[in-house]
Amino acid sequence: MNPATALATVLVDELTRCGLTDVVMAPGSRSAALAMALFEQSKVRLHVRIDERSASFLALGLAKRSGRPVAVVCTSGTAAANFHPAVVEAHESGVPLLVLTADRPPELRETGANQTIDQVKLYGSATRWSCEVGVPEERPGMIAYWRSLASRAWHVALDPDPGPVHLNLAFREPLIPDGEESWCEPLDGDATGPWTKVRAATPGSVLHVPPTRRGVLVVGDGAVNVKRYVAAASMAGWPVLAEPNGNARYGDHALSSHHFLLGVPEFVERHHPEVVVTLGKPGLSRPLLSYLRRAEEHVVVTPSLARWPDPVRSATQVAQEAEIPVVSGDDAWLKAWRTADLVARNAVDSVLDESGELSEPRLARDLVSAMPGGSLLLAAASMPIRDLDQTMHPRRGIRILANRGASGIDGLVSTAIGAALAHGNRAFALLGDLAFLHDQNGLVIGPQDHRPDLALVVVNNAGGGIFSLLPQAAFSEPFERVFGTPHQVDLASIAAAHGLPYTRLEAMDGLTKVMTGEGLRIVEARTDRAANAALHARMRDAAQEAVRAFLGA
Repeated sequence: MNPATALATVLVDELTRCGLTDVVMAPGSRSAALAMALFEQSKVRLHVRIDERSASFLALGLAKRSGRPVAVVCTSGTAAANFHPAVVEAHESGVPLLVLTADRPPELRETGANQTIDQVKLYGSATRWSCEVGVPEERPGMIAYWRSLASRAWHVALDPDPGPVHLNLAFREPLIPDGEESWCEPLDGDATGPWTKVRAATPGSVLHVPPTRRGVLVVGDGAVNVKRYVAAASMAGWPVLAEPNGNARYGDHALSSHHFLLGVPEFVERHHPEVVVTLGKPGLSRPLLSYLRRAEEHVVVTPSLARWPDPVRSATQVAQEAEIPVVSGDDAWLKAWRTADLVARNAVDSVLDESGELSEPRLARDLVSAMPGGSLLLAAASMPIRDLDQTMHPRRGIRILANRGASGIDGLVSTAIGAALAHGNRAFALLGDLAFLHDQNGLVIGPQDHRPDLALVVVNNAGGGIFSLLPQAAFSEPFERVFGTPHQVDLASIAAAHGLPYTRLEAMDGLTKVMTGEGLRIVEARTDRAANAALHARMRDAAQEAVRAFLGA
């Protein structure tokens, strides 16, 4: 057996022993040994994509939804460089990825050899661990090295702080099986499972939060153990301020209009928290981030003490676990929050429901409301997730994801497809037109590859909608050219090119109908950027006026 085939065979076998079930591969020559080994491995579900960037974000979506490491494989050169955006997102959002890049052997590097770049530590600090594996050789000790390496890569990607691991695999020719089966030592692994069995460390001591009725639970992106903390906050009489992708916006204590509430200075002054407990990484609402600074005690709960989210440097304590004590007493604190939230929500709903016309925030609100139980929604990291944050009513039974680690526009179609495949149930994605166009290669799926039950709902406002809500919009002359970036792409033609069902949503009363269907499909909703900016201003003004009137009552 040639060394390339031996390394690939052993590596793939050991990773499946660790628990690998999904691999995404982009085709190439230098990675041929890995491709052949994966094709022969019946225990993994293989996904093949022609575009490395789409492939890596597909792997990200699979891992993000499943919580298990997913491997992504490519050949050498710029193929590996195209993985970088997804690696960065995985690093920032704590998603376990196994990045397997094939490479030329050392004697071909820096010689002008074809398709050869410097791939050693290619992703810099955006990995939990990066290893130059070394050219495989037929000598005793290699099997133990390769299997031990695979076990370590799997567990570093998974615990205690999930993220990407990079194995750079240099292969010399021949790159494909040559018919010879002999090797200097047995290729077999441990008969009982993985070569190295890793036992997770016991979490650190529990931090006991000071007992108080004037507490707030904030839940952001990537939060873990959400149900436990929501239940504890409810027993303590605290409001729950949850971003949609924190998946804690449910139950009687969950608010839906805290973005508007915390934009009213009079409300903030009267609702000074003694304790704020934060799960995950909040970042959708500037008023919420500002509110974190007002807490006398701000406890950040994080799985790993090596990294914790604290964007406004307000954390006073950081712990892997915290206990929120039950405190008996007056529920005026919670009642005030809930009543003000209802006032603001009703004001926002009134603005959205003034007519049956299609609008971006109403589409976000009504889409979540109409989704069947058990559904998944991936929201683009720019306007769609913010529209959800400002309009979504509390509800149970759905899962919401967003690539908010680095909040990029790239790879969202592929991420949605990967997440939907891992979810295994009805799935939806709410994307802007630029995000959709940025990753339209994600729609290229081979006839033998798995296809999800996924509706891609694309808000088409012919450009970058979020910029119309930012200060740049005041500069009318350069705005449309350098920020609005209008386009004239026909989304129906894109759908036709890929053989996908296409539906145009004309009015809000047709939403339920266009949501029906099976398989991968595209729903287009056309809106106007200027009208959207004006609507957001009316929402804000109506909510804040209603809250001020409530406070003055």
